[in-house]
Amino acid sequence: MGDRILGSVAGHRMLFLLLAVILFFLRLLPLHNVSAPCSSVDLSHCLDLVWTGPDLLVCLVFAWVLRRPDYMPFWLIAGVIFAEDLLMMRPPGLWAALVLGGSEFLRSRIPLMRELNFGVEWMLVSAMMATIFVANRLIFTVTLLPKGSLDADLIHLIVTILVYPVVVGVSILAFGLRRPATGEVDATGRRI
Repeated sequence: MGDRILGSVAGHRMLFLLLAVILFFLRLLPLHNVSAPCSSVDLSHCLDLVWTGPDLLVCLVFAWVLRRPDYMPFWLIAGVIFAEDLLMMRPPGLWAALVLGGSEFLRSRIPLMRELNFGVEWMLVSAMMATIFVANRLIFTVTLLPKGSLDADLIHLIVTILVYPVVVGVSILAFGLRRPATGEVDATGRRI
C-alpha cells in the first residue's frame, strides 16, 4: 500500500509539472495583437489591449495546496514559479517568493478549512491573491521598476479570482484531488 501512495504522490507531482509546462507554453504563444492604438470609436479593441487572462498557475497552486498539501512541497512550488519568472522575464524570484508565501499561509490554514465550505475557501484565496497583487505592486513601486497599467493588473486579478472555482472543479473531477480527511496521514505517516 505504501508503494501505491508514493506512486500517487509522485504521479501527482509529475502531473503538476506537466500542467505547468502546458501553461508556460500557452502563455508564451502570441495570441493577441497590440499593434493598433486604442480609439474612442472602437472600444472592443481597447478591451483587447486591457484583457489579460487569468493566472491559472497560481490558481492551480492554491487549489492543490488546499486539497492535497502533501502533493505540493515548497520546493516544487518555488521551482515552478521561479521558472515562470524567468520565462516571462519578470524580476527573478519576486513572484515566486510571493506565491510561495501565500501558499504556505494557506497550507497553515488547512486544519481550519476542513470544516468550512467552499465559499469561505474562495474568499480566503481571493484575499491571498489580492494581498500578493498589492505586495507585488508595492515592491515594484518602491524599487522603481516599470510596472503594467493598474487597470490591466486589476482585470487580471479579478479574472484570476473568478476562474479559481473552475480550476478547483477541474482538479476535483479530472485529477481526483480532494481535501484530506481528519486524521489522514501521508506516505511518511505524518498527519496531513
